[in-house]
Amino acid sequence: MKEKTEGARKIWNKYKYAALVALIGAGLLLWPGLGSGEAAPRLGRKDPPARSTQSGWDLGTVQTEMEEILGAMDGVGQVKVMLTVDSDGERQLAQDTQLSYSGDTAAPEDYSRKSETVRLDGSGGDEAVVVRTTYPTYRGALVVCQGGGSAEVRLAVTGAVAALTGLPTDRVTVAKWQ
Repeated sequence: MKEKTEGARKIWNKYKYAALVALIGAGLLLWPGLGSGEAAPRLGRKDPPARSTQSGWDLGTVQTEMEEILGAMDGVGQVKVMLTVDSDGERQLAQDTQLSYSGDTAAPEDYSRKSETVRLDGSGGDEAVVVRTTYPTYRGALVVCQGGGSAEVRLAVTGAVAALTGLPTDRVTVAKWQ
C-alpha cells in the first residue's frame, strides 16, 4: 500500500505542472465568452447593416427607443444613442423537409430534397414557426446627452444602457451635449 502512494506521489511531482496547465486551459474554455468560438473583432471591421427582414430587429429602432427611454430619465435632457453590434441576431425557422430517392437505399441513383417553412394559421394570419431566436450582441454604446456633465446622470445612464444591452459598464460612454 505504501509503495502505491509513493508511486502516485512520484507521478504527481513529475506531471503536476502539466496538470495545472490543463486545468487552467479547461477553465478558460468554460469561462463565458472566452471559449465561445467567436473570432476576435478585427481592427477596421465595419459593423453589419441593421436588418429587420431576417433577424426580426432593427438597430435604428432600438436606438430610437433607447433615446426615448433615456430622455425620460431625470436630468438627462436631449439625448442621442449610437450602438455598435458585434454579431447580428437571427431567427431560425422550422422547416418541413422531404427527401425522395430512386434506386437502392444504400446507394441511391438519384435523389431530391424539398424544404418548406412551417407556417401556422393564427388569428393574426399566416405566421412562420420560430424554432430559435438569437439576439444581437453589442460591442459598445455612446450616449450624448444634455445632462452628461453630471456624474449622477452619467452613472444612471450608464447603468440603464448596460441593463438594456447586456454590455459591461466599461463599454458604455456617456458624454455631455455641446
